[in-house]
Amino acid sequence: MKTIILIPCRMASVRLPGKPMIKIHNIPMIQHVWQKAIDSDIGEVVVACAEKEIYDFITNLGGKAIITDPKLQSGTDRIHTAFMQIEDNNNYDYIINLQGDMPLIRPDQIKKVLQPLENNYSIGTLATSLQSNEISNPNITKVKVSWDKKNVGQAKDFFRLKHHTLKDVYHHVGIYSFTKKSLLNFVKLPRSKNEKLLNLEQYRAMDSGISIGVIYDENIPISIDTKEDLITAESIIRENYEKN
Repeated sequence: MKTIILIPCRMASVRLPGKPMIKIHNIPMIQHVWQKAIDSDIGEVVVACAEKEIYDFITNLGGKAIITDPKLQSGTDRIHTAFMQIEDNNNYDYIINLQGDMPLIRPDQIKKVLQPLENNYSIGTLATSLQSNEISNPNITKVKVSWDKKNVGQAKDFFRLKHHTLKDVYHHVGIYSFTKKSLLNFVKLPRSKNEKLLNLEQYRAMDSGISIGVIYDENIPISIDTKEDLITAESIIRENYEKN
């Protein structure tokens, strides 16, 4: 099966403006993510960016980038728009939406998000351990999973605030895999009531009966949303460089 990794990113982050080009250990964040995607050796890697600054930066590195409308509502809309501009996109079976703010993600973790598709789910995503200090944090999305015997689960619920039960509840990691059909179907759907109410795009799929499969990995690193996250990531990357 032929796969493409698309990395949506834009400079207009509310909590951390200019996020893709913020340097971590002297390397812009988007370059860290782009390199991890290449190192996964899954397939072609394309950055779907909203600004020419990022386009120029990636292409000067020898990478591929596509400029998309900065007014697009979501990362999924951005990767769909980019995917439709890919030459011979009919040749791709799977599309991975890799967030541009995950500089600590490992290549093997990127590969894992394909497993739900290989087990007949329409959309795949990842989950990791939920720490005690994250349970009541509304900035962290949680997912409740119903597991099967193949260690692939089905997402049953997504939420931000504390749930009535924490059994089979995990920290959701916002990386997705799509079949070509599921991506095209998803962007055609209207925003659902739950999506609007909870501000969680996943419900557009779930409320329409599209299954989301989940793979668990114990130690998926954080995405970068705040200055505190940035300090943590800098420390981790510096420590890894010193070890190597």
